[in-house]
Amino acid sequence: MPNTYPKLHNAAWPGVVGKGPGTPEPLIGLQTMIDLTAAAEVGGVTFDGIDLFLCAPHVDIDSTDADLKKLADTLKSRNLVAGSLVAPVWPPAGGGTAFGDQAARDQFVTQVRKACAIGKKLRDLGVRPDGVIRIDSAGSVADWAKAPAANTKLIIDTFSRACDVAEGSGERLAAEGEICWGGMHSWRTMLQVLEGVGRPKTLGFQSDMAHTLLYMLGYNAPEDRLVPEAFDWSDTEVFQAAYIKLAASLRPWTNDFHVAQNDATVKGQGSHDKTGRHCLPGDPNGKLDITWAAGQWLRDEAGKPTRAIRHLCWDGCMFTNEVMLKPETWNSILAAMINVRNAHGWKE
Repeated sequence: MPNTYPKLHNAAWPGVVGKGPGTPEPLIGLQTMIDLTAAAEVGGVTFDGIDLFLCAPHVDIDSTDADLKKLADTLKSRNLVAGSLVAPVWPPAGGGTAFGDQAARDQFVTQVRKACAIGKKLRDLGVRPDGVIRIDSAGSVADWAKAPAANTKLIIDTFSRACDVAEGSGERLAAEGEICWGGMHSWRTMLQVLEGVGRPKTLGFQSDMAHTLLYMLGYNAPEDRLVPEAFDWSDTEVFQAAYIKLAASLRPWTNDFHVAQNDATVKGQGSHDKTGRHCLPGDPNGKLDITWAAGQWLRDEAGKPTRAIRHLCWDGCMFTNEVMLKPETWNSILAAMINVRNAHGWKE
């Protein structure tokens, strides 16, 4: 029998990240993202769930109980569950920078509190068997770099307060490893934050394969690159050694995982700073052997599945709408995720 875990989820937020007013692409509504997810099928296997963005126009952070009941009913009708939830901690979405002034940091924690409450309600409604609340520092690398030590200390304090909130709701947090967030823009600074908070049962690391590849290349932190500057991508031995080192450093903290492809370039659009360019699994410019690379996060040093990740998610941020609205897009993504589960999952 094929492996049944980790479960396979799509992400809803690519319908809104880098889209909308001031960008070339209109928003894609949550219902459309749910429909696209539910319709995908490869060899009789479908997506098990969808990870959600807690920000209007998808799921309003101030959703009422009636709103959440309607969402739960919609997911049940499509044989999907909810998984990890993105807390809207950024200033434009009502949050505040984790290394900002006191008011900003308080607002950051408020948004986490609201997200945790939604997470608990979705669990109570029977549509969220697992998942984390995703956070980031909500501030730029340039602002963080004005006072690195002091700002990292503030991030640790804010994240520690967020942990208190999460524990009160029975939730876990995951810090997104993405190069555009100050204090989280390299693997080394990310470790400093995680170790500074020091609460691995509550605050972990969200590894997205498109973003962590850029950690290895030293984008936004050249001093922390793990391959030579004049790196030859055909040198598989050098690449794999560096990738193994990267994954080994952050895998013990990883509690949320995104399968993805990346072509080793960055992209920014809308209000979103430069970040990992997500590619389709079969993109000829993709630099990752997806199944092999995923295994570095999903298996321990002895080669055994860690079973720490209960569901995989695919994040297709800033795909064009033309690509996102094609059924074959989601079938190709689902096929790549099935390959990862077959190689590194387990039966339960």
